[in-house]
Order: sequence, then C-alpha cells, then structure tokens
Amino acid sequence: MSETAADSRRPLLADGDVVVRGVEDGVDPADLRAFEVRWQDERVGRVELLLGETGDAEVIWVFVPEYRAVGIVERALRLVLRWAFDDLGLLRVEARVQDADRDGVRAAMRAGLRKEGVSRSQNVPGGRGDVVVLGGLADDPSPDSREGFIAQLNSALPTKRAIAQGVLRDRQDRVLLCELVYKQEWDLPGGVVDPHESPAHCVVREVREELGVEVEVRGLIAVNWLPPWRGWSDATVFVFDLGVVDADFVASTTLQPREILAVHWVGEEDLEHRVAPYNQRLLAFLATHTGPTAYLEDGLPAL
Repeated sequence: MSETAADSRRPLLADGDVVVRGVEDGVDPADLRAFEVRWQDERVGRVELLLGETGDAEVIWVFVPEYRAVGIVERALRLVLRWAFDDLGLLRVEARVQDADRDGVRAAMRAGLRKEGVSRSQNVPGGRGDVVVLGGLADDPSPDSREGFIAQLNSALPTKRAIAQGVLRDRQDRVLLCELVYKQEWDLPGGVVDPHESPAHCVVREVREELGVEVEVRGLIAVNWLPPWRGWSDATVFVFDLGVVDADFVASTTLQPREILAVHWVGEEDLEHRVAPYNQRLLAFLATHTGPTAYLEDGLPAL
C-alpha cells in the first residue's frame, strides 16, 4: 500500500484511485511533512503532519469542498496516518477539528482517530469556536476491525449522567435526607454512577462512603429523567428502595465531612422547604405509588 520514493521525504502512497504524494515546501522535513492528494488524477486536497518532539504529530488537511463528504478525505488520512506510524515510527497522531465541521470529524474518525474531548473556545467574532480533539496511537486496532470500530463508536457516543439514589424510611414514614456541603437543597443519599459500575452497587457504595453504614437494596422504585437544571446537564436517576429502619439509625452514621453536613428524617409536610422541586415531585409521587417500577420525567409520571 505504501511505496516510498528514493527521497524518503517524498513518499508516494496509494489506495486505488486516491494517491497521496509528498511535496517539498522549503520547510525543514524534520518539522513537517506535506502531502498532495489526487483523485482520478485531479488534485483535490492537501494533508500536513506537524511533527512534535516526543514521537507525536498533529495532522491537518484542506480539501476542495465538493470532495469533503464523499470518502476521499478519510482514505487520504488513512494513508498518511499509516505512513506516520509505520515509516516515521510516530507513537501518536492528533487532529483538532472545529466542532461545527461534522464532515471533518467524521472523516478523522473513519480514518482511525478516536474522539477524546472538546477544547472549548470563547465565543468571539471570527473565533474558531469549540474544537474536537481526536487522537490515534500506533498500536490502535485497525478502524476496519471489530475492536477498532467499537472503540471509535464508544469514543463518540453521547454520554448521559447516571445517578443512583435510595429512599430510606423510618417507622413514622419519614424519608432520610442529606444536608450537603455544596448545595442548599437537601437530597436523597446516593451519587453519580462510576464507569463500569451498576446503579445498585453505586447506591450501596455511596451510602457506605458518605454515611459510613451498610444498606441493602430492596428493589428499584423508579427511573427519573431529569432535564438540565441550574447548569447541570440532563441525567437519569435510578431510585432504589432501601427499606425501613428505626429512627436511631441516624446515630450510627459516620458522615463524610467534605460532602455531608448532616442527615435528617423529613416528613412529607416539610419536603417543599428542603428539597429541589423535582425531588419534591418525585417523593410526593412515591408516597402513594404502590405499583411496579415507575418511569418519571422531572419527577412526574411520563407514561
């Protein structure tokens, strides 16, 4: 697939009717590799590798607009990336593509780069806007392999916060709420589900870490989707039944002081003044719900 000319600074790479040829730009070849891209013998674009000092590089490209969305860009990028890893011995190649350039992001991913994050930019006139950072390593599996395809898909799929919380009641039917360090409203015990952790394991872990006690999950009461609220993005909350305990349960807790100021038993008549509106709606619904696991949106039945 790769044919190197006598002058190693001017490689010739080909994939069917896409040909990538190194060009001289009067720039020190130790710092940059420039390539002309031809399709069916027509010059359609240019790719450059900006070499770093630690075995890495940034790849940038410019193509005639009508060829950007038809697969030529990704084929040219694949050729250059493979040459960078196999012939130059680079360890990592990175691309930085404007978030609004969907064709550019798609081409980089199909060439084998994975989405790693977004570099934010201030919204100023003439600014580039947010930039998607994509990267590839020399030992990444081929984008055509099952492993490579799954890795790329995983890097780009939308993410949504998963939260696990528990409803623990005393024998007066009051709910245990946590008074938190970082926000005014009291909340149910629990927290954000870690990667590769189940929501049920999460609520048990969070209660152990933050309250210093062991609880048992008795079942899933509800799944509550939360829309964006006060700067937080949307999330899915798994609400578990943690059973009924004596009121002196509170005395057995050992609170994590960086997050929990205190825990309280709260009756339904006091919820309005203690919890966020979505939790007030959630707990009001749960107070009379006796059926199967409920699906809620913003604390209200959605089905």
